[in-house]
Amino acid sequence: MLQAGCGMLETLLAADPGYRGPRVPCGQGHEAEFVAYRAKVIDTVLGAVTLTRAWYHCAACGHGFAPRDAELGVAGASLSPGLATMNDQAAAARPFAGGARLLEDLAGVRLTVKRVERAAEASGAARAAALRDRAAHITARKLVPLPPSPLPDKLYAAIDGTGVPVTARETAGRGGKAEDGRARTREVKLGVFFTQDKVDDEGYPVRDRDSASYIATFEPAAVFAGLVEAEGIRRGAHHVRQFTILGDGAAWIWNIATAKFPEATQIVDLYHAREHLHDLARLLEFMLLDKKQAWLDARLEDLDYGDIDGICAAARAYPLVGVKKDDLDTALGYFENNAPRMRYKWFRSRGLFVGSGAVEAGCKSVIGQRLKLSGMRWTVAGADAIATLRCQRASRPEDQIWHAPRNQTPAA
Repeated sequence: MLQAGCGMLETLLAADPGYRGPRVPCGQGHEAEFVAYRAKVIDTVLGAVTLTRAWYHCAACGHGFAPRDAELGVAGASLSPGLATMNDQAAAARPFAGGARLLEDLAGVRLTVKRVERAAEASGAARAAALRDRAAHITARKLVPLPPSPLPDKLYAAIDGTGVPVTARETAGRGGKAEDGRARTREVKLGVFFTQDKVDDEGYPVRDRDSASYIATFEPAAVFAGLVEAEGIRRGAHHVRQFTILGDGAAWIWNIATAKFPEATQIVDLYHAREHLHDLARLLEFMLLDKKQAWLDARLEDLDYGDIDGICAAARAYPLVGVKKDDLDTALGYFENNAPRMRYKWFRSRGLFVGSGAVEAGCKSVIGQRLKLSGMRWTVAGADAIATLRCQRASRPEDQIWHAPRNQTPAA
């Protein structure tokens, strides 16, 4: 049956050999001349087919092309659009070897593991490039999306970064946290946009289901900032009554927020603030001894009220010297630099999220399940491609809201 279908498809494609006259525009302002008819083998969901099409060459540019390839969506590719989509889905769902088996089991299509990987990388890279191009048009106001309708009352952007294991050549010359000082990972930057228009019976804000959209990239912060700005514009950040940006306290996040959305409210995610406070207590525990828990409980209460001066005064009451003092200054610098973003009681009184699992859920769904848990070390191109594909697949996560008790110790 597949062989018959494959033959019919090949016959159908042969009906138009792609001849578009003796000369055609090359796309760069020149004319390319017809050279000959050339054959190309394309893998499809029905099997391999041979496509014979007219080939043109541009002497000025020094390259050749077949107009028919672009019309069929196979320019520079050897997989049909349908099979390429199936390959993307399989590659985003499983490691490449598993993706190859999945294609064979479900569709009877046999592709080598390396070919599944290369096709997924190429597809992901193309989609990432298309997203960057679209973002550039949006931020340059060449393409201005209409605001969402109905317009939500509150819009949030949660931004974070996480490390992904990559091959040694991708970390050459980079410093890291390992004992030998070498990096083993590269950071992928992740943004999650979601809306909120109500609070629950206990007064906690409720994230609208099916409202989350994700962006992820290994590109530098400057490129990521453009993607964040474009997604914010698309989601109506300039039209909603309240736009809030959540982050872990890292300077690069607030630099993006201030540059792209200066009117937005900035909040340090409460989970990360408490995590840093637990780290501070561990730093001082050799002096706090059996008073550590009582000291920590008091500082957690200070944090809830945004009393950063109280936290710093209580920590500096202990006369640390040398390395310990340097560590203390670094730890307290986190709170001092983020003090205006830690007014949790005030933020809560206005019905705002002060902590959300949206980023963590996104990291798990978009990054962790495919990149970290695969046991592979990735090339940046491959990881970026899969992150892009998984972002598109994970745009409708389940509602995740972090409601941890105040004295909960965050997991390491």
